[in-house]
Amino acid sequence: MNRHLTLLTVLAAGLVAAPLASAQAPAAVAPVAVDAKIALINFEQVVLASNEGQTVALATQKKYEPKKVEIEKLAAEVDSLKKAIAALPANAPDDERASKLSAANLKEKELNSRAQEAQEAYNADFQEALGKIAGKVAATMKTYVQTNGYTILLDVSSQSSNVLWALPSTDISQAVVDAYNKASGVAAPAPSAPRPAATARPATAAPKK
Repeated sequence: MNRHLTLLTVLAAGLVAAPLASAQAPAAVAPVAVDAKIALINFEQVVLASNEGQTVALATQKKYEPKKVEIEKLAAEVDSLKKAIAALPANAPDDERASKLSAANLKEKELNSRAQEAQEAYNADFQEALGKIAGKVAATMKTYVQTNGYTILLDVSSQSSNVLWALPSTDISQAVVDAYNKASGVAAPAPSAPRPAATARPATAAPKK
């Protein structure tokens, strides 16, 4: 999910751009010290854990299920060819062995090529869908932190996060998930459906505005 992380991190840049611009603009009045109220969020997990994120994940998996079946069939053929080669007697003609090896190699190249194409297509579709959700989640997140008086919000999705420890109560991830689910109106996937792991590795940064 590194691709998702990259995309959502770029989107997250927007959330900070406006505040930064304001901070760098000449102040019309003397700055006033305020008590910091800090919150943490795992933005990528929020996007994936939202009802809309789960629904999109399941829909993308379903879309590529036929491709998955084709690739599994090819993989079985490659395995069968390799077993046939291994089962050849030691005195088998060289041309027979070479022919089977050539067939196995060609089939394996086809397998690798089709698997890579399918994976890249899947990643592109999923990334695009998550990017659209991320932008909307970011808006909900911004409203939530402003409404609740937070002065600093740190995204701990990235493995490079500098946050080493924090009280669990500072994590607003679930609160933002709940707020977004309510705002989006998207129902949770059916309990019987296999819910995608909220990380096929994800650690995502929030879109910044």
